[in-house]
Amino acid sequence: MQDTEINQEDLLHNNMANTIRFLSMDAVQKANSGHPGMPMGMADVATVLFSKFLNFDPKWPTWPNRDRFVLSAGHGSMLVYSLLHLTGYEHPTMDDLKNFRQLHSPTAGHPEFGECPGVETTTGPLGQGLATSVGMAIAERLANAEHGDDITNHFTYVIAGDGCLMEGVSQEAISLAGHLKLSKLIVLWDDNSISIDGSTDLSTSEDMAMRFEAAGWHVQAVDGHDAEAIEVAIGLAQESDQPSMIACRTTIGFGAPNKQGTAATHGSPLGDAEIAAAREALGWEYAPFEIPADVLKAWRDVGAKGAKKSGNWKKKFDGLDEFVKADFERRLNKDLPKGFASAINDYKAKLAAEPVKVATRKASQMALEVINGVVPETIGGSADLTGSNLTKTSQTKPVSADDFTGRYMYYGIREFEMCAAMNGIALYNQHIPYGGTFLVFTDYARPAIRLAALMKQRSIYVMTHDSIGLGEDGPTHQPIEHLASLRAMPNLNVFRPCDAIETAECWQLALEAKETPSVLSLTRQNLAQQRLVHSEENLCAKGGYVLHEATGGAPKAVIIATGSEVEIAAAARETLEAAGIPTRVVSMPSTELFDAQDRAYKASVLPADALKVSIEAACTFGWERYTGLDGVTIGINSFGASAPAEALYEHFGITTDAVVAAVREKL
Repeated sequence: MQDTEINQEDLLHNNMANTIRFLSMDAVQKANSGHPGMPMGMADVATVLFSKFLNFDPKWPTWPNRDRFVLSAGHGSMLVYSLLHLTGYEHPTMDDLKNFRQLHSPTAGHPEFGECPGVETTTGPLGQGLATSVGMAIAERLANAEHGDDITNHFTYVIAGDGCLMEGVSQEAISLAGHLKLSKLIVLWDDNSISIDGSTDLSTSEDMAMRFEAAGWHVQAVDGHDAEAIEVAIGLAQESDQPSMIACRTTIGFGAPNKQGTAATHGSPLGDAEIAAAREALGWEYAPFEIPADVLKAWRDVGAKGAKKSGNWKKKFDGLDEFVKADFERRLNKDLPKGFASAINDYKAKLAAEPVKVATRKASQMALEVINGVVPETIGGSADLTGSNLTKTSQTKPVSADDFTGRYMYYGIREFEMCAAMNGIALYNQHIPYGGTFLVFTDYARPAIRLAALMKQRSIYVMTHDSIGLGEDGPTHQPIEHLASLRAMPNLNVFRPCDAIETAECWQLALEAKETPSVLSLTRQNLAQQRLVHSEENLCAKGGYVLHEATGGAPKAVIIATGSEVEIAAAARETLEAAGIPTRVVSMPSTELFDAQDRAYKASVLPADALKVSIEAACTFGWERYTGLDGVTIGINSFGASAPAEALYEHFGITTDAVVAAVREKL
């Protein structure tokens, strides 16, 4: 009797796993595009995880205390799409699965956050799912420290492949997670030894278990097709006081008799003949996209279990203090505290009354001192440049493995992981992450910034030392093309404020942008305050505005400047006005927000009949949109040099005299 029960259980597991396999191979075949091998290989692991461990509720996909599941190996997207459909999520429907990789279908080639409920983060760029999941695990501990086990206490599970672990960001992620002892993070490694080029021994020979152990992880190895062994391993991982990695030895393309275990199953459809052979080999008698009723019921029962758990959680949540509940829900909605806007306005009024000459990185810290006092959910940090980025304030004590009540992350020299972790924190929806490094090092972090923009997440990047103004560190550290490159990215706001008031306004805009990440480009050098009259209106909200108006008539020249070059433009205006040339200065802290204004406003700021000159200590690419063919763009279209800032500005012609000469020559 016992053997019969065991056999029945094994049979049900096999059928549930095979449903994933055949949905995956059929969808890829119909699309004539995709990666069937990974879902086929990890179907057993995923079946055990979802049926035995994962806490989730398809009817409440955003249940705050759900376990997070991240498919870091996003090319195997049919794995998660199959699981979501089988367990009863609203999407993907069967039609969605049949329209895998088609235009306007939520079943994109790689999982995209916001398309299907249950997809916790966009993955596909290998390693980033793992890196982002570290941020989710950090966010879980932060929320737990704030609200306790009854409200926040869950796991984050990751399926990662060989490619994820080859990517450099994986080492940053593994190292940080081990350092913080993120014991609620469990990584299931699809150890199939195959990449697109062939066997992984073509390109790697490291001992992955030792790598994780060296970083402070709990490590196990199992047969990824042995359901009982997988279950035992996940149970042990849950009990560990370290983050866990389970190496699941699998056969890529499991069940395809002629192609399994080879690169032929990795990134191409199997072909009708091989799929037919797989059906025969696995005893699957059903047509493409057909799911046996008893197997579908078993999967739907797995999904239905979550309703009781989420319901019990809701009762506990409803019993909380009204203020705590309201604050929790405010954060989930990405709303800011009611006193935020007035606090910023009061701070601006104080600056107007008592002007300061400080670097905008210092102005940022001053603004953060106000912000962090009224917005309790901000989580700051820096990639080992806290004293340079000035991202720490009096309210932000450090986060550590032993204490997650802090609000400041020491990310170490891990720029990519910092920004990926910030995405995970932002996705968790309980905190607003900001993190700092030098602007030039956005090169290290750009893939994570891009995903933040793609996922519409409010991550805020405090990027200081933003030009040749950083001086003696030289061209390796002096950004030239970076502003233009970041401005080219869709759904990313790039702010380059000129003084303390603009810096406060740009911070306000970054925090109010619920679905757009922001870069704050900030100076090392001190800048004179340009705004001396208080305005309750956030003038930076329009991206560009008239800072200093021409006198004596309509402007004949308009100087457009950002950041540290605004004071140069202001000085040039004084010289030109003295010479009888009516000159306007336009500060343009955000080209993205200016471009979003209507034609009439843009024409009022940049009149067609005036000579337009732009000045920015960066490459001139893109400024011709504002100056026109007859205008002048002043900038730096070569790499910088090592010297004091003043000498560099003179050497590269980023000077008042250069602006004055350009205007006089043209007029």
